[in-house]
This record gives sequence, C-alpha cells and structure tokens, in this order.
Amino acid sequence: MDRWNGKVAIVTGASGGIGAATSKALARHGVKVVGLARRLDKLKEQQAEIGKNKFYPIECDVTKEQDIVKAFKWVEKELGGVDILVNNAGLAIDTPIIETESAEEYHKVVDTNLIAPAICSREFSRSIKKRNAFGHIININSIAGLYAESLHIPLGMYCPSKYGLRALGTELRHEIILLKLKIKITNISPGAVLTDMLKGIAHKEIATDLPILKDHDIADAVIYALGTPSTVEIPEITVMPQNEIIGVPQNLKDLLDKKFESKHA
Repeated sequence: MDRWNGKVAIVTGASGGIGAATSKALARHGVKVVGLARRLDKLKEQQAEIGKNKFYPIECDVTKEQDIVKAFKWVEKELGGVDILVNNAGLAIDTPIIETESAEEYHKVVDTNLIAPAICSREFSRSIKKRNAFGHIININSIAGLYAESLHIPLGMYCPSKYGLRALGTELRHEIILLKLKIKITNISPGAVLTDMLKGIAHKEIATDLPILKDHDIADAVIYALGTPSTVEIPEITVMPQNEIIGVPQNLKDLLDKKFESKHA
C-alpha cells in the first residue's frame, strides 16, 4: 500500500456501512479520501472521526450525472485528480419485478447500482488519462451478481443490476487495454453484510444469530486488492462468512418470506 500514500480516492456511498469502513481503512494507509453521499451530515461525522485533511465530504446524489461530474471537477481542482475509485453506493428495493407499480423503481436501482458506477468510471478514467497516472477501480458487488439462482428470494432489480455491474468491469477492462491506460479493475462480491441496506430488506433481528460479514471485512478486501504489485490484477474477489454455503440461511429466508407474505397479503 506504500505507493498509494498521499494519493486520492473517491468512495461513493461513504456515509455508512462498507463505504465508511473503506474510507477509514484507506485513510489509515495515508490515502486522501473524498466521500460522496446524499447525507452530508453523516459524511461530516466521518470527517470528524477520520480527520479534516484526510477525509473530504461532498454531498452527491449518484443518480444525477451532474452531481458526479461536479464532484470529480472539485477533486481535480482541489486535490489534483483521483487515483482510486471505489464504486460502493448501492440500492436494494425488494418489490418483485412483476409486481412493481412503476418503472421508476427499476430506474432507481439500476441508476444507482449500474449507471452511476459507469459515469464515475468514465470520469475517473479521464482523470487518469489526463495525468498519465496509475489507477484502480474497485466495484463493490454482491453474490447476488454471481449466484442469483441460489438465493431463491425475490430481490427485484437488485440482482440484474449487480450482474450488470460485473459485466461493466469486464467491458471497462477491454476498453482500458485498447486505450493503453494504467488502470486495474477489481470486482468484490460479498455474501450477506450487516449494513443498513440488508436490514432494510430483511429484519432487524438478522444480526443476532446468522453467519454474516461485517463492513470492515469488505474494507479489508479493498486494501488487499490495492496492495497487490503493479504487475498483478485481481479481477474478482468473493467474500463469504465462514461456514456459510452459497444461498440464504434458513432463518433469514424465513424472515424474508414472512415479510414478503405480509407485504402482499
């Protein structure tokens, strides 16, 4: 990680969960972190904890292209450009696709989970190209983007958007090779992680007795990927809680089933 000391990272969805944990981990390694999120108050809390000259909060709705472009322009002007991009912001709406009342819900998920990372990666690549620098894009994905067939629960547009995010990484790699840019891309696919998003689609009691990952486990994976030599690229990291098989633990499945049944009774 020594070569990243003093470099600049943008982390989307940095106000909590994996984004906050990743921001703290990067800052511990001397990386200047620009945190993007809609909740500016939460970002300022992160800044107070991490340090004013280590963490820079920017209010940003990643579903709005102009917000993303404005944030990247600020980084270029104030910090000289960005070297690491962590596409972490994500949204899950568990309304089944065939029962969704409006396509607006489709767009919310896809715009957050797929279109926003594409826009961020475009702006990031332009920054790297302009400076002839070395960079790394890390997409925080999910096993829902790898093994949706094994989950057996409705997650609406979440799984399709996460499969798309994985494909985005592949397409970007093709383009980066063609343009001879010095950018690595890593797709990190965790199993269940105890975050506000998971609590929102499951149940507050899931924290008590499930094998489940913590946000800092995924932050550790980010640091691992960034710490590889310049000659090594890790395209995919899958992170699972120990002793958990691919699929949904029965007690979580029961909770989800109850929620689904009550919602559609």
